[in-house]
Formats: sequence, structure tokens, C-alpha cells
Amino acid sequence: MVFVRPRAGLQPIQRPSWQSVLGAADDQDGRAIVRLSQTLRRTGQDWAVVLVVRLALVALFLSPGLFSPDVRSLPFQLALGSWFLADLAIICAHRFPRFDGIVPNGRLWIMAGLVFASALTSSLCAAMVLKTATVPLLIATLTPALPALSVIGRLRALAMALAAGASLGLFIVLPDPLLIAPYIALAGGLAILLGREYWRRSNLTTQQPAAQGALSGERAKALLEEFEQAGRGWFWETDRTGKISYISETLAAQVGRQAIDLFGTPFADLIAASGTGADSENQRTLGFHFSARTAFSDMAVRAALDGEERWWSISGRPIVTAFGQFLGFRGNGSDLTEMRRSQAEVARLASVDALTGLANRPQMMQVFEQALNSPSGRAGECALFLLDLDRFKEVNDTMGHPAGDALLRQVAQRLLRLVGSKGKVGRIGGDEFKIILPGMVEMAALAKLADAIIRSVSEPYEIDGSQVVIGVSIGIALAPTDGESTETLIRNADLALYTAKGGGRGQFRFFMSAMHAEAEDRRQLEGELRQAILTGSLHLEYQPVVCAASERVTGFETFIRWHHPVRGAISPAVFIPIAEEAGLIGTIGEWVLRTACIDAMKWPKGTRLAVNVSPMQFANPALPSIVVSALANSGLSPAQLELEITESVFLSDRDNTDGMFAHLKNLGIRLALDDFGTGYSALGYLKTASFDKIKIDQSFVRGAAQATGNRNAVIVKSIVSLAEALGMETTAEGAETLDELDFIRSLGCSHIQGFVYGRPMSMSATLQLLAEHDGHAVAQGHKSSREPRMTMLRTVTLTRGKDRYTGRIRNVSPNGALIEGLRDVPVGTTFNIEFGGRYSVNGHCRWSKEDRMGVEFDTPVSIDRIRAADKPAPVIKRDQSRPADRKRAAG
Repeated sequence: MVFVRPRAGLQPIQRPSWQSVLGAADDQDGRAIVRLSQTLRRTGQDWAVVLVVRLALVALFLSPGLFSPDVRSLPFQLALGSWFLADLAIICAHRFPRFDGIVPNGRLWIMAGLVFASALTSSLCAAMVLKTATVPLLIATLTPALPALSVIGRLRALAMALAAGASLGLFIVLPDPLLIAPYIALAGGLAILLGREYWRRSNLTTQQPAAQGALSGERAKALLEEFEQAGRGWFWETDRTGKISYISETLAAQVGRQAIDLFGTPFADLIAASGTGADSENQRTLGFHFSARTAFSDMAVRAALDGEERWWSISGRPIVTAFGQFLGFRGNGSDLTEMRRSQAEVARLASVDALTGLANRPQMMQVFEQALNSPSGRAGECALFLLDLDRFKEVNDTMGHPAGDALLRQVAQRLLRLVGSKGKVGRIGGDEFKIILPGMVEMAALAKLADAIIRSVSEPYEIDGSQVVIGVSIGIALAPTDGESTETLIRNADLALYTAKGGGRGQFRFFMSAMHAEAEDRRQLEGELRQAILTGSLHLEYQPVVCAASERVTGFETFIRWHHPVRGAISPAVFIPIAEEAGLIGTIGEWVLRTACIDAMKWPKGTRLAVNVSPMQFANPALPSIVVSALANSGLSPAQLELEITESVFLSDRDNTDGMFAHLKNLGIRLALDDFGTGYSALGYLKTASFDKIKIDQSFVRGAAQATGNRNAVIVKSIVSLAEALGMETTAEGAETLDELDFIRSLGCSHIQGFVYGRPMSMSATLQLLAEHDGHAVAQGHKSSREPRMTMLRTVTLTRGKDRYTGRIRNVSPNGALIEGLRDVPVGTTFNIEFGGRYSVNGHCRWSKEDRMGVEFDTPVSIDRIRAADKPAPVIKRDQSRPADRKRAAG
């Protein structure tokens, strides 16, 4: 290591001042000023001891019989009064705020004057009283001096004032050298002490540069080497021209040179000349400091290295002699490279989703704002996709969070492949993703991309050796058509996403202005539902559950109804989801349970009451106590109450679910698994949860009697066999026709529920049903089921041989239609029905009454083709139609 001896003589030796030797504090030393102030205050407080000693001596020497002084003389009285005033001033001065506000050094000189006056007047009084008695006079003057010096302590200015005042007072009255000799000796001793203190301080001051100069040898070299080798920093020095005169080996090694080789090189050559932003500003600022010869601190600069990025933090100050001569710069520095890399990594992590590596919410918001900003000041063209994964929660709950995380990573990779360089993909939390597509507003292209995303995300995933299938719903908003601010566009895309999920999931929707009205209507409906709960506007209806073998009514299932004063009857499918989102389902569910239990007490003994329990209610730990309270208040037997639970309750915490099942079964109530077959239908549910009944969903029951190409019958038969093997009852829901009723009985279902035995009815209607047929139900309805029909007014041509007739369709389904316009058509008559647009089908008359007949088609027809027949192809303009709108209209 090359070491350069520091230049000597840069700091001149400073001699101590006589004021500091006399006890004054350095004006730049805050601690010394505080100590002096405290010492002066303590001296004033302790001076009362001196005054007491003096008063005792005065009382002694003025006692009758000892001396006969002329105490009435004016000089004596003036001296005595001045003496008391001086001592009182010393004692009481620090109690006055005005005096205490004077700087300590000023108070020191004032106190010195008061001590001088006190010593002068006291010695004058003693000399006037004892001028003929030398020994008592010395005692009277020297005795108070001892406690006075003790009180004064290291305040040498006060000691000198005391000696000077006492000596002067004696000399004025009795100019006898023998009397003032002790005080002259005291003053001389004090002068010697002052001189010694001055010499001592001067010696310390002169030794300081020598001690510092010692660091320029081997000791300083060892200290510097140890500091630099520890990696804590390095040192540098330049001459007045800016060329390096000293540099640490550590810094030289970073630039690939020897320290001695860098001597004479401009220090600015070690700093990179180019930069951007704040880095370029630092380069210019450093050059300014060098040219202006001003100090700088902790300035980050980039090293001038090829093929490597390295950053330094440097500090420096100009070297100036006592005569103002500029000698160069001297400073230190440290390596910032690792810290800068860490900061860059932290910044990257702050803008990236740690799980998927996609942009996170803050970065996506920044990208979105940049995409909307245009040079014209108006919002730029941009498309925003909001994505929400369907059925992700089920995967997360059943397979665990690690599997859910792996699934999210795979989804992210698929989205990146599909979007590519067209836009930015980000994850904004949970299973929600966002895609920003700057400059892309062509609706056909956006619809194509959204459809590709839905198809790709819906393809199976391989997670931990298992195949997982999910879906995705997408809401789309366009700028500036749907809004010009980020808040507006995000809100509108969210409304479109909500509509897509409400339409059955796995769909995309473009934002439409009508969605605002739908959201507002939903918000208003929520408020009206709250009011309906408070005013008791909800009511219950009950649908009979019938024994398949005996047709005896064994119980009723509870249904909640809401008749709105303006809207009329509102379906539970509309207001129950609102209640779940608004947190009202618990209140509604408890009311239903309590009210139904009270109503059930009016039925014959043993008639069961079935009440649906939502997953949110099932997750409530208070559910068992609510059930117990409802049973106790109504008097209903626990064996009569049957809670219907869907398979979704098993997707939550398994331990809590099993515990809830155990609590409910211990109450003695019955449990039914509702809508079996529509959810996950894992057999593990039936093994762990002791259900009393399985309810087969109506989607398997309806149409089960149709033999051609129908597998529902096989599924229903399998469920019945499984239930019988587990000792459980079965209820087939949704039976509507007599054919379905007979077929369900043949499959072995123990109970049947559906319109064939009655729709949900009021409480009074249930009592009437039970009374009319002695507790039995009578099946009523159509013989067989048919496809749902759609109302349509359309003119058609019916051809039979060479005869042509004009008719009008009133309603139609894929398998038949109601046609009017032909009277008394014989049953079995065949026709060719022309819908127009070269679309026709053959059919035959199934029934006829006056000018109406029911026609069954020989082959199923397309309702969409019937609608489109004879209609010209519409001209679609970009700003008037959206693919999602056409899809919505078709649905």
C-alpha cells in the first residue's frame, strides 16, 4: 500500500486565553457553559456560609467590653451597609430571571465584581473596628476568607477578586505592609497557580499536533490498511489540478490498476461520463463541486469500467491552508454495487407478483395509466380485461393451497402465451387477473382473444398427479368508449365480469351502459330486502314429499317467498344470492327455521319438516344452538326436523364440517344430502357424514322416462342402489308427469317430490291437502313431458300433396308446434311445413280443435333457423354491435 504523509502546518497551534485560565467557559463548548452556570448558581447559594461567619465575628468584636469602635460614624455605616448589600447580591442574584438570563461568562465577571466589593467593604469595617489590635484584625479578615475560598472552588477569577478586595480594604485604612502581607502572599500564590494552569493548557495544545503527527507513521498506515481490507471503504486525495495524489489499493484494484499507476491521473477519469436521470445529475453535480471547490457527501456515481457495472458513494472536502491557499481535495468512499443490486431487486419484487411472476396490482395500475395517456391529452385507445377463475376455490379447498398455487402459476403461463406482446398480463390478487391491451379496441379481435383465453384456461391441468379442470369469466371495457379514467374503466369492466359470471360462468361480456342500471337495481333490491326482513314481508310455502309406494304425505319441504309490493313475486333465485352477498342469509335462515317449526306443529304428529341450510349457515358455529332454540320454542320433536345440506359444505374446513355434523346428529334431527349428483358427488361424503336421505336432483328426473338415448334412468338407479346399501332413503325431485312418476317408482325411489303431487303451497293449503285425502296425495298432470315451448307469431305454409294452406304458428319447440288457421284437421294428417328461407320439415297432426292443431315434427327443428328464415342479413357496424351482445341476444 502506498502511503502519503499528510502535509504538516495546515492547522495552527492555538494558545489558551487568560479568560479560560481564570475560569471562563469556551463559547463554543456547550457543556462547559452549562457547568459554569451551575457552578455560579451553587456559589451564590453557598455564600450564605461566608456571610454567617462574618456576622459572627462582627457580633464578637462589637460586644461590650472588648472594643469601643465608633459605629455611628458615617464611613463605618457606609462600609457596613455596602458590605451587607454586596453579600446579599451574591446570595440572591441567581434568583432573579433577568440575572439568570445573562450568559455564564458575563455572570462570572459580575460575580467577581460583587466578591471584590464584599471583600473590600468587609475588610474596611474590620480595619475601622480593630485598627489598634493587629492580631484580632488578621483573625477577623482571614477567618472568613477560608470558607470563601472553599465556596469559590475552581473559579479563579472570584478568588483573585477576593484577595484583591481584602488587601485593598486593609491598605486604605491601615497602610501597614505587615497587615496586608498575608493577602499579598495569597494573591501571589493565586498568580502562581494561574501561571501553572496557563502553562499546562499550552503544553496540552502544543502536544496535540505532535500526537496527530504520530498517526502519519506506521500506526496510521496499519489503521488505514485494516479499515480498507475490512471492506468498509477507501480514501483518495487530489492535488489542486484534480489529479490523484493518493488512492487506496482497494479502490485501485476495483478499476484493475495499481495505486501507484493512478498517481497523476485525473480523478474525474474514474467516474463514468454518461448516465440517465438521477445518475446523470449526480455526474454534473460532482463536476460542479470540483470546480467550485465545495465539499460534498455520499454522492452516488458510476465507475468508468468496461463490461461491469459498479457504483460508488464518494465524499470529499477541499484542503485549504490557514492563508486560504487551495491544495486539492481529500475524501473517502465505499462500494454501492451490492446495495444498488439489492435495491433494484426490491423494486422489481415490489412490482411483480411473487407467486406467478406477473405484474402485480400497483404495476398494472401504472401501465394502465400510461396506456390511457396520449399526447393530445385525451384518453388513449385501450382495452381492459378483468378475469376471474371459476371453481378455483373448490380446487384450493379440496387439494390444498400448494396445489392452488401451482394451478395459478400454470394459468399465468397460459395467459402470457396467448397475450404475447399485444398487452400486459398481471395478477391483482387471489384468482383474479387483469390484461391491458394498449391500442387494441377492435371488438372482433378482442372477442376472438377472450374466447381463446376461455378455451385455453378451461383445458385440463396436471397438479400433483391429478387432473384439474377450471374455467374463467371475463369482463371487458374499452377506452375511451366506456370511460376515460382508470377508476371508471375498472368499475365498468367489473360490472361486465359480474354479468358474465351471472350468465353461467365460462363467458365473456363487453360492458354495456345497461349494466349500470342492473347494478343499481341490485343495490336497490338489497335495500328493499333488508326492509322486507324488518317488516315481515317474507312468507313460507311448503311442497309435499310423498311416499312412492303408498302415496302418503310424509312431510313438506320449506320454500321462502317474497311478494314485493311493486315488483310482485320475486324468485328466491334472485334475492337469495343478494342475501348471501349482503350477509343477510344468516338472519333469513334463522327466521325460516323458527317459523317453519312453529307451522309444523299444526300438521299431524310424525309429519316431517325439511328446511334448507346454506353453506354459510352450516359454517356458523352457533347453528346447533339455533336449532335447539327453534325446537324448544315451537315444541317440535327433533325427529320431525330434517335439514337439507348441499355438497358444497364439504369444501370448507374438513375438521369443522365433521364437528358440525356430529353436533347436529347428537340433537336427534335428520340430515339430507340435497341436489346429489350436481356437485362433486365424492363417495367420501357419504362415508364420513351420516345422512338419513339422499335427494336426487331434478335434472336427472325430468326426461328419465324417455327411453331413446337417455342415461338418466341408469344414473338414478345407481343412486338408489347406493342409498339402499347405506341404509338411506331417497327422494326424487322434480317429477312433473305421470310417465316420470311411474318410471321413478319402477327404479325404487322411496319418496317423490314434484309438481305431479303439488306445487309449493301456503300453510292453510297443506292442512286442506292433508284433510281431503286422509293424508294422501293424488298425482295430477300430463301423461308425458315435452320440450319447453317458445311463443312465436309467424306465418307458415303447409303442403299436402298438391294442396297448399296458410297457417300461423302460436308457439313452437324443437319437436312440435301449435298452428292455427286450419279447421277440423283429422288426427294423423301429414304436412310439409315451410318456414321460409328454404327451410321446411315434415310433421303430422296429433290433435285438432276448431281452427287449432298440435303438430309433431318428424325430425327436431332449429328454433334459430326458424327465426332467421326470410330475414335479410343484418349490416353490423363496429360502434353499434358487439359480439358479446349478439351472444347475449341468442342466449
